[in-house]
Amino acid sequence: MMMAGKVMPETEDQNRIRFQVELEFVQCLANPNYIHFLAQRGYLKEQTFVNYIRYLQYWREPEYARYLKYPMCLHFLELLQHEAFRRECVSAQVCKFMDDQAILLWQHYTRRRTRTLQPPDAPAPPAPPAPPAQLPSRHQS
Repeated sequence: MMMAGKVMPETEDQNRIRFQVELEFVQCLANPNYIHFLAQRGYLKEQTFVNYIRYLQYWREPEYARYLKYPMCLHFLELLQHEAFRRECVSAQVCKFMDDQAILLWQHYTRRRTRTLQPPDAPAPPAPPAPPAQLPSRHQS
């Protein structure tokens, strides 16, 4: 905050709100469609926005990264540091490719992670229960 040329320290509330806003924005970067939206509107060409993306690199630090629910956002945050990537994000085809790859990763991540974290001698996880062969009728005669 600036007042008459002086930089005033942020209050605790202002700091908390800035943290929440930056956390939400960084996590939005896990969505390739949002990145495409930003590119289509020219934000990725603006130097102030590029500087902001560079500033947000602090989210890669473990003390901040632990708050992220969508760690893929850090990968896109890194890619956004490169001008060539920012230029390509305008393309709908590039966006679709990134979105498809993200979905594939999310579909298989849990299964791979579970397998990786299981001790080698652990029994296989139980199979999910089979669905009922026939739904009970709602009206009994």
